[in-house]
Amino acid sequence: MFALRRWWNRHALQAGLTALAVGAAWAVYETNGVIIYEAYHWVTRPLQPGMSKQQQFENSYTLELQQRIVELEAQNDSLRSLVEYEDSQPDSAIAATVIGRSADHWWQQITVNRGGRDGVKPGYVVTGPGGLVGRVVQVSPSSSQILLVSDVTSRVGGKVSRSRVMGYVRGQIDNRVTMEFFERSPDVKIGDVVVTSDYSRLFPRDIPIGRIEALDLSRSPAPEATIVLSSPLTILEWVVIHPFTPKDTVDSPDIPDLVEPELP
Repeated sequence: MFALRRWWNRHALQAGLTALAVGAAWAVYETNGVIIYEAYHWVTRPLQPGMSKQQQFENSYTLELQQRIVELEAQNDSLRSLVEYEDSQPDSAIAATVIGRSADHWWQQITVNRGGRDGVKPGYVVTGPGGLVGRVVQVSPSSSQILLVSDVTSRVGGKVSRSRVMGYVRGQIDNRVTMEFFERSPDVKIGDVVVTSDYSRLFPRDIPIGRIEALDLSRSPAPEATIVLSSPLTILEWVVIHPFTPKDTVDSPDIPDLVEPELP
């Protein structure tokens, strides 16, 4: 008994530390380390600058309100632009909001919130900030389908404002369109403005289409130009619809842009 007490007096601290280490290792094994993480978190919490749950909720709510304010300001700017644009148009013009657009047909058509009850009819011309957007092809009582000028089936008679050179504009499924000239050596250059021509059957004259970005005057069978559209079709939120009756007769029946394209 004396020998056991003597051994304990000598090795009590070492035995206690060994038992503590074995117990801690067993606890870590059984809890997959969770107990160590919780102990560390509890000990160091006073030293950490972290936020309470209430503070996190309050900050998240503040961030949401800030984002809502930014969106409301953007909507307000858009509505102000619409009002200013509409005021500059004839009284017969009909303002409309874009309410539908398929990702599969992003550059082909849009749906707006004005229809037959608002006086909209197929064939009406659609413009927006910057210029030509397209034309109405289908109408329901409360909505309308707009064929965009960027659709590959779209054909628009165009002319270069500076030199009066004419051709026809066709869509190519992005914010650029292609203009094919009727002359072999057209007087055109990069930066020229292109508008709708006098001979277009589907659109009135002098609506801005865009600016020439690139030229291929050696292309066969006719010279071509790439035009950047002046209307931002990719972010279009509103449009203005203009009454227009397609012309029954044309001066040049062989011009492709005067042929009615097939409706989607």
